[in-house]
Amino acid sequence: MLKYFSGFLLLIIQIQAIFSQDNNKASDTSRPFFLPDYEIIIPTFLGNFERNYYGNSAPDSLELHWKLYLGKGKTTISRKLGEKEWAGAGWTGQPLLVREDTNLFIIQGAYDHHLKKINAETGKIVWQYKFDDVVKGTGTIWENPDTNDPANKLVILQGSRLGYGTYLDEKFIPSYRAVSYFTGKELWRLNIKYTSSYSRDVDGSALIYNDTAYLAFENSLFTKFSPDCTDAKMKDNMFQPAIYKETCFYTMEDVRKHKKNVVSESSPCILDSVIYTASGSGHVFGYDLRKDTITWDFYIGSDIDGSAVVTSDSCLLVSVEKQYIKGNGGIMKLNPKKAPKDAVVWYFPTDSARYASWEGGVIGSASVNDKYRTDSTPHLAVFTAIDGYMYVVEHNKLDTVVVWGPNLKHKYPRPRLVYKYKTGASISTPLIVGNKIVAAGYRGLYLFKFDQNLSFTKIDRFNTTFESTPIVHNKKIYVASRDGYFYCLGE
Repeated sequence: MLKYFSGFLLLIIQIQAIFSQDNNKASDTSRPFFLPDYEIIIPTFLGNFERNYYGNSAPDSLELHWKLYLGKGKTTISRKLGEKEWAGAGWTGQPLLVREDTNLFIIQGAYDHHLKKINAETGKIVWQYKFDDVVKGTGTIWENPDTNDPANKLVILQGSRLGYGTYLDEKFIPSYRAVSYFTGKELWRLNIKYTSSYSRDVDGSALIYNDTAYLAFENSLFTKFSPDCTDAKMKDNMFQPAIYKETCFYTMEDVRKHKKNVVSESSPCILDSVIYTASGSGHVFGYDLRKDTITWDFYIGSDIDGSAVVTSDSCLLVSVEKQYIKGNGGIMKLNPKKAPKDAVVWYFPTDSARYASWEGGVIGSASVNDKYRTDSTPHLAVFTAIDGYMYVVEHNKLDTVVVWGPNLKHKYPRPRLVYKYKTGASISTPLIVGNKIVAAGYRGLYLFKFDQNLSFTKIDRFNTTFESTPIVHNKKIYVASRDGYFYCLGE
């Protein structure tokens, strides 16, 4: 008996030796046999940390390949307003995409409180991880360079609403989690602090730089932290990540003007070692990584939900909601190399119009074709607004029209409008991929194409309700709907 036990013990030691091999080697040479060959295709909201990549090739039609019922779930609005039941997935709700060997997999948060890994070819669920509330925002996938443990190799950083049956003043709100991509198991959770903001949700997608994560949570604390579970420690009976620094993204005057709506919902972008975040406090902040502090602050004053997008001429496109301002909302182009008082390149106001609780402006983000254009293609930006229209402009050319800014204090140039189409009100972000535009909204999903002469044609429409932003890959479109389903559409 002892002989068999000794042999079994030797086998265990040999297996442990294999697992403890040097993890600092390049992953393509030292990856253990159980890890597939993989590629992170869409790792974060709007494709990269400049927020300007949306997929490789768009289809010519919107035929249904498959659909998956995501489910529905309850969420608590407040003590006064009670609870709501929501179906499917909504804003921002963009899928993430990973290739494993020859198979594609989607990571999608849903209103049934689950983060799901889905086979992109079949629509079958691989695993589900349960949050305490509906999952609205888009996650970020981080590749850990210092491990080949499959549980820790690819880490999903994902937020949710604060917790069903939970209120803002609760002691612990762990609405931000790290989940293993390969196993679907929790790696750590973060208690989102109670601040002067009226939210403790997390909607934004973290930016990763040199294996350090940066994100302003909805409590409006811009947080610098480690995504690595080996740096996490037990705190308040939760395994929580290491926090390096927290920076407040509002002043008490902002809190007073916005009646505590200083919520940071957007995803940060990076340009020349500066991280730019649009905040609901009405500011666009520039956080210099070299100085480890805010060095740029452009004040608009409106609620800003959309994410700032980097253009090829090193500027930012920023969404402006019609709230807390005297003028119209719209899209603003800023040059962050200039002082804030001189930073406005142009402003494109949209019409004020009520839809649900919004009064106008742009809630989602703009998209640009800078990653797709050839030398003969104009530099385009597209955005959809609460007024019911999709707008396409040349973001590096000015019109002869001069317009009032959001606060009716200054006049600015307007970019050249090249196309406008009534798609219906939308808070989703439309995508430019090659010579195609994919635009989702409350009246359906639209597919457009355009030529070198900027002649636009609507080529298809899929009729259901969308708030979330799609992704495009290999002539297929993946997008979640408020009707309860996740759709794969394309040729």
